[in-house]
Amino acid sequence: MASSSYSNPPCAACKFLRRKCLPDCVFAPYFPPEEPQKFANVHKIFGASNVSKLLNEVLPHQREDAVNSLAYEAEARMKDPVYGCVGAISVLQRQVIRLQKELDATNADLMRHACNEMAGNTSLPGPNPGHNYSGSPRESSRYNENNPGYYYPPNYNPWSGGPSGDPDQGGGSAV
Repeated sequence: MASSSYSNPPCAACKFLRRKCLPDCVFAPYFPPEEPQKFANVHKIFGASNVSKLLNEVLPHQREDAVNSLAYEAEARMKDPVYGCVGAISVLQRQVIRLQKELDATNADLMRHACNEMAGNTSLPGPNPGHNYSGSPRESSRYNENNPGYYYPPNYNPWSGGPSGDPDQGGGSAV
């Protein structure tokens, strides 16, 4: 009876390095034959020998995460040789800051809108105790030409659903 010599295809690392892929190959579980570019990038940036040493030093349950980190950094270094993934992180941090400012502005607009709705539907005190707010900020003596913002009732905090005694927490007058 003839023996069959069927074996699994070599992993991407062994194929790239043009060597026989042994059953105990340290690269095989992390660099499948379907992803040759993954190993090519890692090899170009870190070197196969260094990656092999690193994988042998890392605990087996942490190896997949280590390989994924190496692959991500290698791909980032291929795109940006100077900054690598730090450049991508920096871009994302700037985007978070920009979006936080946009969110703050939107929340301020929402608060102004909520206060205008509340001011338009209720009688608010004007400069005199018996004076009712007429609904138009220009008709109110609380209107400031330098700040055409909106009137906020004293101690109003739209985030808590009620009044707040702390001016830093949303209570206060015009924005």
